Amino acid sequence: MALNEALSALESLLGDRLSRAPGDCDQHGRNETWFPFSPPDAVAYPETTQEVSDLVKICAAHGVAITPWGTGTSLEGHAVPLQGGISLDLSRMNRVLEVLDSDMQVRVQPGVTREALNEDLRATGLFFPVDPGANASLGGMAATRASGTTTVRYGSMRDNVAALEVVLADGRIIRTGSRAKKSAAGYDLTALMVGSEGTLGIITELTLRLHGQPEAISSAVCAFDTLEAAVETVQLTIQMGIPMARIEFVDALTAEIFNEANGTDFPHKPHLMIEFHGSDAAVAEASERFGEVVADMGGADFQWATTTEDRNKLWRMRHGAYPASIAHRPGCMGLVTDICVPISRLAEAVAEMTAEIAAAKLIGPIVGHVGDGNFHSVMLLDPDDKDEFKRAKSVAGKMAKRSLEMGGTVTGEHGIGMGKIGYMRDEHGAGWDVMGTLKAALDPQNILNPGKLVEQKP
Repeated sequence: MALNEALSALESLLGDRLSRAPGDCDQHGRNETWFPFSPPDAVAYPETTQEVSDLVKICAAHGVAITPWGTGTSLEGHAVPLQGGISLDLSRMNRVLEVLDSDMQVRVQPGVTREALNEDLRATGLFFPVDPGANASLGGMAATRASGTTTVRYGSMRDNVAALEVVLADGRIIRTGSRAKKSAAGYDLTALMVGSEGTLGIITELTLRLHGQPEAISSAVCAFDTLEAAVETVQLTIQMGIPMARIEFVDALTAEIFNEANGTDFPHKPHLMIEFHGSDAAVAEASERFGEVVADMGGADFQWATTTEDRNKLWRMRHGAYPASIAHRPGCMGLVTDICVPISRLAEAVAEMTAEIAAAKLIGPIVGHVGDGNFHSVMLLDPDDKDEFKRAKSVAGKMAKRSLEMGGTVTGEHGIGMGKIGYMRDEHGAGWDVMGTLKAALDPQNILNPGKLVEQKP
């Protein structure tokens, strides 16, 4: 059999770094949300770009599927090996290769996590700002075009990846982009690979843009009587040009969940969580202006996080919203929505999501990176209740359609994977066919993460 021949060749290449152990395969067949368990036939642990290239050539010769794996934190089933084959675990490619502090850049292997990178950069006065919450691998973050709580100021992975090294489906190694500030040299292959979810190539090195660590940081949380007032405060803050590093929304149920998980005493109301970066004077001015907006909009229970410890606690709580929500209904599974709309339609979209969840009699706390119009509901479902799952999928579908009608997108940051393929035609029309053409050109055997992002050809 072709698979057995491939596995034999891979064992010769990697030795004991090719694992067929049930525990390894089971781990790499699971995911963070509701997608079914689907294990690979083996898990490979390469340590160099050349090993990845050699591995891909072997799999291409035998028609064996390859599914890249970073840390497994994605929420749309990106890393689930639908056709078995090889789960390509890049966690051992975890070196910070070169800090280019004069250019405010860094070269890393894909298995480096964002927290590990910032720990390594601490003494340089620089940091990498993209913060999706989970301690994800940087290769995975690039592959899914991740963003997060700081996008409103620093941008997403799209804005912070300067260059890549990528192994293509035939084993060729290419480099995209450069360390230059800008370029007009041909097709932007870096942008093509960022967000391609492992379907066009395997990222084996990244050159990332860094930012200076801010002189001063100020964080706060405040409550509002209504969801509309909280979201309108965000819109007004943006329109006034108040420079924010983070501005997050949580609904009343999420505030209750935070209290359960963290021992806090937030009122059972919608809240905003905000942070400012800059000089002492700039942060003080922005904080004062934001306080005035909150007062005008009826905000209350204003609490400033004045120490590093308090700020870290605040953002750990926000980043922990998903596991805390799952714990709120023991034994449940999560179905996460991820729509993003223009800021002008944000209050309307959040209100409609709240109404849809209530009408479907579901438990669905809402959180959002509202500074860029992106918000999520985590619908908490009984895994044995098929009708509840059907209602949740209906709500997710209605809100995806509504986001497109509002000029938005069905995914602000989580990507497509296999969870949102059904919406791609509605969002992109003939553009989705073009994506399929690119996939067929670069991966004619469809061995790279098959079943994700693009339409599966017969």
